[in-house]
Amino acid sequence: MEREDLKREDKRVDEKLTDSSDEKKEALNKEDSRKEEVVLSKEEYEHLAQEARKAKELYEKCLRIQADYDNARKRLDREREDFIKFAQFRIIQDFLAILDDFERAYESAKTSLDIDKLIEGLEMIGKDLYNLLRKYGVEEIEAEGKTFNPDLHEALMQEEREDVPENTVVAVLQKGYKLHDKVLRPVRVKVSKYPSDKENNQGKKQEDQ
Repeated sequence: MEREDLKREDKRVDEKLTDSSDEKKEALNKEDSRKEEVVLSKEEYEHLAQEARKAKELYEKCLRIQADYDNARKRLDREREDFIKFAQFRIIQDFLAILDDFERAYESAKTSLDIDKLIEGLEMIGKDLYNLLRKYGVEEIEAEGKTFNPDLHEALMQEEREDVPENTVVAVLQKGYKLHDKVLRPVRVKVSKYPSDKENNQGKKQEDQ
């Protein structure tokens, strides 16, 4: 009997300990939940609600700006493509007018066999072509008599000369042109150099010194 009484007593003690542990856990949970709760006054709540509305309005405004930017970028892309496609439209129109003059001069020369008239017509057409080039910013690159510049000139030949400094352009073999500051085609030139005997004499003088 005493053993059974002891067992029953141990069981009651265990139950009490379990109940006590559960109560402690529940109390801790309630305390944690109270810690997470924030009590706001009416003014604070209204202020936070107003700030939330402002943030939402700013977000929507940013979305609209982004959409406007995307639309503007697409429009600019289309305009740039159209510009590239039709950039030469006006130039070709002007060139066609000169082509018309050439065909008229050619037909006139065929029927009249007047060489002087043909030459006069070709001179006028050449003048119109150069005026057209200047109109669109194309300029002839100066070369003859200038010091050779590899950025503007392309040397195809050399000529021994004593009357000009070495590396001077003495003849233009093919004209060159630039569009504003960009070289379209370099000038093909003949460049001066010292005569061979003069070079040898200079080399001997340097050796003697």
